[in-house]
Amino acid sequence: MLPEILAVVFGILFVIAAGLAVAAWFLSGSRGKREGQAEVEEKYRQLGKDADRIISDAEKAGAARSRELINEAKAEINSLKQANEKEIKERKAEIQDLEKKLDQREDRLDSRSVSLDKREDALVVKENKLEDQKVALDKRNDKIEELIAEQEKKLLEISGLTTSEAKEIVFKKVEDEMSTEIAVYIKEEEEKAKWEATRKSQTILANAIQQYANEMIQEKTVSVVALPNDEMKGRIIGREGRNIRAIEAVTGVDLIIDDTPDSVVISCFDPIRRETARRTLEILVTDGRIQPPRIEEVFSKCQKELENELREEGEKAVFETGVGKVHPELVKMIGRLYFRTSYGQNALMHSKEVAFLAGKLAAEIGEDEILARRAGLLHDIGKASDHEVEGSHVDIGVELATKFRESQTVIDAIASHHGDKEATTIISHLVAAADTLSAARPGARSESLDNYIKRLQQLEDLSNEFKGVDKTFALQAGREVRVIVKPEEITDADAAKLARDIKKKIETTMNYPGTVKVTVIREVRVQEVAR
Repeated sequence: MLPEILAVVFGILFVIAAGLAVAAWFLSGSRGKREGQAEVEEKYRQLGKDADRIISDAEKAGAARSRELINEAKAEINSLKQANEKEIKERKAEIQDLEKKLDQREDRLDSRSVSLDKREDALVVKENKLEDQKVALDKRNDKIEELIAEQEKKLLEISGLTTSEAKEIVFKKVEDEMSTEIAVYIKEEEEKAKWEATRKSQTILANAIQQYANEMIQEKTVSVVALPNDEMKGRIIGREGRNIRAIEAVTGVDLIIDDTPDSVVISCFDPIRRETARRTLEILVTDGRIQPPRIEEVFSKCQKELENELREEGEKAVFETGVGKVHPELVKMIGRLYFRTSYGQNALMHSKEVAFLAGKLAAEIGEDEILARRAGLLHDIGKASDHEVEGSHVDIGVELATKFRESQTVIDAIASHHGDKEATTIISHLVAAADTLSAARPGARSESLDNYIKRLQQLEDLSNEFKGVDKTFALQAGREVRVIVKPEEITDADAAKLARDIKKKIETTMNYPGTVKVTVIREVRVQEVAR
């Protein structure tokens, strides 16, 4: 209200000032003209009247506006008062409800307290009864022990034996009577446990294996480059063997040029170097320009292209297995596994197979599937540079995984997948199992005939060393050993023990892929002829 009144007052003052300015202008303009003075004075009086009228109107408007604002304030105060009274009533009602609920809860607590007091009294009574019973039992036990001591004393007097001698006789008799039963019990429990473990493991392995199938790549130590004609052989050899020496020096491989028509053989145990040489020679043959500077240029180009392809192979493997982000250097080394083999099995295919199998096994038992796949993919990463660095591929793999900050689970799986170190996590055991599955499945790896025969012979000789063994047969490529025992020397209980002993000796003295099943056969035939 006050700002509006001040605005009206300032407006009036502005009008008065303007009128005075106009009057002053008229007065200054008519100083020399006395005849217009009356007219100016009339105008000045008229302006004064207008100013008085404006001030009066402003005072009336201000009073009316003041009354209006006061009425609005009163109405707003009444509205707020009614709202506060309503809220106070609602709060009072809520407080009354809370008080009612608290009273009810207090009543319930009182009744519960009474019930607990009664139960406590009952427990005290029961405890007293139990204490009385315990005292009675202690007295009875003391009496029984006294009677037993008297009986033992009388027995010792009658038998003439000491306590230790009597115990030894009793224990010996019990041992003789129970040895057969214990052996039978152990055999039954072992068979039951083996059956359960075999059934469960077969289910898990079957579910994991059937969800993954991998292709096989044959191991090669030579590559063959086709030539358009035999004349190209002379150009490859060059004048006085200059070109072939340059190719072998630059690529690090051996070229075999014999009587085989239209082909050259590249021999090298390093598959990456052999592949680079093959591509270099194919480009040189296609281009036709075979000379030392050109050889070095093409070899350098092929080397860079192959490095890019290896990186792409690594990225493809990481993507296929879904193991997440991997350090770029590790990705490159994963790609190098594509040109590595182990007993004829491609190392990259093997690593991916182990990754998928370990992941499936982890999913079957509720472990981290992605972490298991990552550990499986990197378990043989040391083979990517094992010819360049000293140490086994396990040690190299652990060093690489540590260098590129892999998790401790992955490092433990790399270190323990061949049994060089005791596994400390479930995933490490799964990776080792998947590695064995991938290596032992039919067709995965090649084995020389000499090693195969030696392993079978070793299995048979090892089993024949045990007492009571008649014959031994190694079956299913060394995956099963059947031992035929002499029935007059080996009982059924002894047969179970013999199977365990043979199993333990195989585990401690032999290296073999997969598992070896030991079967002990005891057969008794009794014949009679009726005449």
